[in-house]
Amino acid sequence: MKKRIQMFAAAATVATAFASIASSAHAAAPKEANGMFVDEKGMTLYTFDKDTKGGPSACTGGCAQAWPAAMAGASDQPSGKWTMEAADGGKQWAYDGKRVYRFAKDTKPGDKNGDNFRDVWHVAKP
Repeated sequence: MKKRIQMFAAAATVATAFASIASSAHAAAPKEANGMFVDEKGMTLYTFDKDTKGGPSACTGGCAQAWPAAMAGASDQPSGKWTMEAADGGKQWAYDGKRVYRFAKDTKPGDKNGDNFRDVWHVAKP
């Protein structure tokens, strides 16, 4: 019985995590706040040095779990330096050709825990 409860609790945790990711997968166009770019919830957006301008994302597998792509919604349109690049399951926002991402360890608006992570992740700025 105890094992069954633990398995149910683990399954519920995973389901909640996936629901959270799915609900934030497609978002409104990024905006500028305090000299950096943020998503519609005010969460910091980042660029990845290993991405090449206009190329496919270099962040895959475990990287993509820690650094989820900032995806555009079906009705979103490019504007100015903001474009959309092809990505698994849709289109990812890109600023001046550089894809933008969120960081899973940022828990509240304004967090910048991913800035300069391993010297290849940086806060996206205008």
